[in-house]
Amino acid sequence: MKLNERLRQAEATAGRSEDDKQAKDPLDAIRARAQVALFAKVGSRINDASISEEELAMFVADELRKVLDDETAPLTLQERKTLAQQLRDDLLGYGPIQPLLEDPTITEIMVNSQNPIYIERDGKIVETDIRFASTTHLRRVIDRIVARVGRRIDESSPMVDARLPDGSRVNAIIPPLAVDGAVLTIRLFSKDPFTMSDLVGLGTLTESTAEFLRTCVEGRLNLIVSGGTGTGKTTLLNALSSYIPEDQRIITIEDAVELQLQQRHTIRLEARPPNVEGRGQVSIRDLVRNSLRMRPDRIIVGESRSGEALDMLQAMNTGHEGSLSTVHANSPRDAVARLETMVLMAGVELPDKAVREQVASALHLLVHLTRMPDGSRQVTSITEVVGMEGPTVTLQDIYTFDYRGGDKHGSIGVLRPTGIRPQFTDKLEALGFPLPPNLFGDPEERRKALMKAKR
Repeated sequence: MKLNERLRQAEATAGRSEDDKQAKDPLDAIRARAQVALFAKVGSRINDASISEEELAMFVADELRKVLDDETAPLTLQERKTLAQQLRDDLLGYGPIQPLLEDPTITEIMVNSQNPIYIERDGKIVETDIRFASTTHLRRVIDRIVARVGRRIDESSPMVDARLPDGSRVNAIIPPLAVDGAVLTIRLFSKDPFTMSDLVGLGTLTESTAEFLRTCVEGRLNLIVSGGTGTGKTTLLNALSSYIPEDQRIITIEDAVELQLQQRHTIRLEARPPNVEGRGQVSIRDLVRNSLRMRPDRIIVGESRSGEALDMLQAMNTGHEGSLSTVHANSPRDAVARLETMVLMAGVELPDKAVREQVASALHLLVHLTRMPDGSRQVTSITEVVGMEGPTVTLQDIYTFDYRGGDKHGSIGVLRPTGIRPQFTDKLEALGFPLPPNLFGDPEERRKALMKAKR
C-alpha cells in the first residue's frame, strides 16, 4: 500500500516537472535560436580591434532587432525586452554576471563552472540563483575578458590574471587544471575609490590613526600594508597614496592594474606574462629595477610576492623614501618573516643577518588589516620597525586592536594607542611634520608602557 502510494506521488511529481519544463522550454528555445543566429552574424566582429565599442554596439542592436523580428514564436513586449537585454549582455557584456557587475553592493563574484554563482556582499558569501547556461557560454565570457587586455587562456596557458575596463581584478582557471570546469573569480572595486574619511566612517580605523598615517606618508616613511586575502589591503593602500603631495612623481607597479591614484604625475606599469612561445615575460621585479631609472619620488608596488621584495627594499634604502607596498601575512611579525623569505627568493646568496638588516633599515611602519567574523575589515595594529636587536628585527606596536572595547552598537572592538611614542617622530618633526602627543594616549600610561617594554 505504501509502495503504491509512493509510486503515485513520484509519477505526479514527474508529471509536474515535465509540465514545468515544457512551460519554460519555449523561451529557452527562442533564446538559443536567437543566440546562434546573432553569433553567426556578429561573432567575427566582437574582437575586431578596428571597430570601436560604439560602432559594435550599434551593429549588434541592428542585427538583434532583425533576429527577433524573424522569430515566428509570439513574444510579449516584456519577454522581447528581457530577451534582447540577455542577448546583448551575452554578446557585448559578460552574460548572466553583467547585472552583478553593475551592483555597487557586491565586492566579489565567484563562478564555479555551471553551478550557481556566489557573490560577496557586506563581507559575507551568498549563493545566487544565477548560473551560466553551458561551459561554452562561460568560456566565451572568459575569452572576451582576457582578450580585451591582450591576455590569452587555453590548454597551454590554463590560468590568467586580467582586469575589466573599470579596474576590477579577474582570475580565471580552466581544465585540465580546474577539474570540474572553468572557474572565474572577479574582485570588484568601487567606481569611486574609498578615501581615508570613507574608511574612518566604515570603522576600519579611527580619525586619530588616520591623521597619524597621513603624517607618516607625507613625511616619506616607508610603509607596508599587511593582511590576509580580502582584508582590504589594496583599498587602504589606495587611500594612503592620496596623501602623497601633487608635486611628486609616482610610479605604480602591479601584476594587474588596480590602484586608482588621483595625482596627475603618476606612471602606471603593469607586468606582462610570457607569450605562446614562452617568451616576452616582464616580471614585477623587472619593472621595479626599471623604475629606478625613471626618476621616481615614490614607488608603489601593488603587492610584493617574490624576489621583487629585494629590489623594493634596496630602493627604500637608496633614496626612494616614502615607498609603499602590500604583503600577504597573518600578523606584522609574519609580514617581516615573509619579506625575509621573498628576498631569498631573488636568488641572491645573502646571509640571514644581512637580509634582516635590509628589512630593518628599509621599513619604518607596518599597518596590519584583519577581516572580522561579521565581514568588516579592521586595522588591528600599526607597528614600528625599530631596528635590530642581535639577530632579530625589533618591532613595537604603536596602535593595537582592543577586542574588549566593543559597544552596544555592535562594534567588535576599537583601535587604541599603546602609549608608546614611535622613535621616528624626531625625524618627522625635523622635516616639519610634528605629531601631537595626544595621538599616542595619556603620557602617564605611555610611561608605564615604556617601563613594561623595558622589563
